[in-house]
Amino acid sequence: MISFDQTSIELGATASGKIEAIEKVGKILVRQGYIEPEYIESMKRREGVANTFLGNGISIPHGLPENRDKIIRTGVAVLQVPEGVAWNPGEVVNLVIGIAAKSDEHIEILTNLTHVLDDEETVARLVVTRDAADIVGVLSGECKTESRPAPTLDVTDFDSSIDVTIMGEHGLHARPATFFVDIAKQFNAEIQVEFDGRSGNGKSLASLLKLGVSGGKTIRIHAKGFDSGIALAALKDAVDAGLGEEAEEAVDKQIVHGWVPVNVKKTIPGCTASPGLASGPVHQLTQRRIVVEALAKDPQHESDELTHAINAARQNLHHLYEEVRAKSGEPRAAIFKAHEAFLDDPEMLAETHDLIRKGKSAGYAWRQVIEDRVHVMEQHSDELLAARAMDLRDVGRRVLKHLAGIVQDEPFTPESPVILIAEDLTPSDTAQLNPAFILGFCTASGGPTSHSAIIARSLGIPAIVGAGPRLLEISNDTLAILDGDSGNLYLEPCEEDIKTANETKLRLEELRNEEYRTRFEPALTTDGERVEVVANIGKVSEAEKAVNAGGEGVGLMRTEFLFLERDTPPDEEEQYQNYRAMVEALNGLPIIIRTLDIGGDKAVSYLDLPPEDNPFLGERGIRLCLNRPEMFLTQLRAIYRASKYGPIRIMFPMIATLEDLDAAKRLAEKARIEVGAEPVEIGIMVEVPSVAAMAREFAREVDFFSVGTNDLTQYTMAIDRVHPTLAAKADSLHPAVLRLIEQVVKASDEAGIWTGVCGGLAGEPLGAAILAGLGVKELSMVVPSIAAVKAHMRAISMDSARKLAQKALACRNGKEVRALSLP
Repeated sequence: MISFDQTSIELGATASGKIEAIEKVGKILVRQGYIEPEYIESMKRREGVANTFLGNGISIPHGLPENRDKIIRTGVAVLQVPEGVAWNPGEVVNLVIGIAAKSDEHIEILTNLTHVLDDEETVARLVVTRDAADIVGVLSGECKTESRPAPTLDVTDFDSSIDVTIMGEHGLHARPATFFVDIAKQFNAEIQVEFDGRSGNGKSLASLLKLGVSGGKTIRIHAKGFDSGIALAALKDAVDAGLGEEAEEAVDKQIVHGWVPVNVKKTIPGCTASPGLASGPVHQLTQRRIVVEALAKDPQHESDELTHAINAARQNLHHLYEEVRAKSGEPRAAIFKAHEAFLDDPEMLAETHDLIRKGKSAGYAWRQVIEDRVHVMEQHSDELLAARAMDLRDVGRRVLKHLAGIVQDEPFTPESPVILIAEDLTPSDTAQLNPAFILGFCTASGGPTSHSAIIARSLGIPAIVGAGPRLLEISNDTLAILDGDSGNLYLEPCEEDIKTANETKLRLEELRNEEYRTRFEPALTTDGERVEVVANIGKVSEAEKAVNAGGEGVGLMRTEFLFLERDTPPDEEEQYQNYRAMVEALNGLPIIIRTLDIGGDKAVSYLDLPPEDNPFLGERGIRLCLNRPEMFLTQLRAIYRASKYGPIRIMFPMIATLEDLDAAKRLAEKARIEVGAEPVEIGIMVEVPSVAAMAREFAREVDFFSVGTNDLTQYTMAIDRVHPTLAAKADSLHPAVLRLIEQVVKASDEAGIWTGVCGGLAGEPLGAAILAGLGVKELSMVVPSIAAVKAHMRAISMDSARKLAQKALACRNGKEVRALSLP
């Protein structure tokens, strides 16, 4: 433990506010040789990232991880403020414990501090003591506090227990906790998790997050029930394997671009969240309060309303997941799978229903339960765990919108490009930002490891977080320059600064977009073989984006966007106008339109689909269309009408048998004759292993194959590709999947047709190289991946890609494939 004595304590201090209190305790740390003076600014900025108020009159201000180089050695200082200082609304602090943590030597002091939090007598004594030795004795552990012993879990009724160590760097934050909960829910046994004298329901995501288990800490898992033994074994295996956790994405390293302003009126420092420069007018985004009644007379009605609201929120989250997955890939979209887990949290639901039974409205009860948990999570000393409070707040707000009598907050849609200013942005807010209009954003709170920051990086939007409350005082339309690399927002810059910032921005774009500059060049390998690189899109507006990104056409046009989130299906004219607009936007480039792929994880209310135990194995894709021939014919007629304006190909999803294909082709021919269109190429998605197994027979009946690696993988591996705990094992680079693709390619070559891939694997550099080596002729991917994949394919030879593919086919599992070196 570090040495801690009376020279690090100032008694009887006063402070006009939180900032002055932090400055005073920071000066003690400087005086004692623990930190450089610059670290005090970092301590103040930390308050914008997360609340350091612990409760019972105690706060623990400390700096940001990125400024750890300003710490000389580990140390602790205490500022006693007997009269108290307002920390945040409703929070008064009497003991300000400043921390400079260069190592983990301060942990024992924090541990001793946790024993004081529930001991009001000891805290009251320390607040007014005139002897600094009292404080030293308690925090160093020399004096025993008079507190009640920490509450312990009564485990007398539990059948068995086991100790496990959480290995991830940030402990049980949202994703690993979701993984844990999902496994626990597979068993009937009651699961309790014990940590540091507290316990939580092992099937409750919010309950686990509230424990605040950091990386490297040991938890005890208790279970009771007939399957408690196998439940504990499964949970131990999961924890030992890392709870499906991959390293949290690191914040992009700062790039020394050399730009600094020469004349600005004011500089507001924050934390870099997403790199890049942006200049323009600012706009304050205000989240208006969602209004709900406090009391209600009919508890049953309120409970029903809560159920409906949660179901609606779940549907919203699923659509958002699909949208983000299409734009930014599965890792970013997985954030919203964790959000869905909150909606099923048994403890939160039980507490909400309990308040409803006591006469509270569903909205009031839900808000109270959410805010209680958010407050606890915000206080955690681990920055990542504290940042996840915003995820829970996001989920809570989503449900409240459906429960509210008045919902006053509408999505912000600027008429011209702006730099967005906000108290904070939820992941949902950020995911729906349009980079064409949002030049960048700066928030008063939040942290660089928040999901909003991660999404901003994936969208390429420069961002600063944790800039403090004075940010919210800036007037709308104030000109500003946002430097996401340095973390500074510059207000009212001179014309010369705006000019040089814009010039630097262009230069940075050149540095960061070397691949993008050559995006229109074909993906021609060094030995002269070409692979066509095209886009997956889901909306009309994305067609032009695909062309501008270097896409050589559209390999997958998802038509579901026309059918979702509405009360009736689109008519023929609406579909025709949308398909025609896409064709014209592509200006002669080919487009493959996939017919309706509803079912599975995509529900449509007006179709009245009955509940299915296994929806992915039920009435979805072509099966649904064949069972509703009029709806299918309407779509086919619209597609054929649009084919007069450009090269359209039709693709049927979820084909499993030759009979499915024959029936679909007959209806397509009927639609073509009815509208008087010329024939178009017809292909199928290869998603079902039965098609891969009979690829030779199918190849005689179609013009092309397009392998959907996402579904082909989940059906081959028998793993739901969006399952929160198993999805990581559904790797499209597994040799079993690659061997099926090889089989399909060989059959298409024999028949004189071509094979493309439109699943997620095509957008990975390693996956693209292996697929090309297997003989795949077309790679279709999300728009942001196009330029990078084309550039990589131009840098390798097809011969090396073929050798890589053969090595992959010989591997034993996906991990071995991913360990292969790119040519």
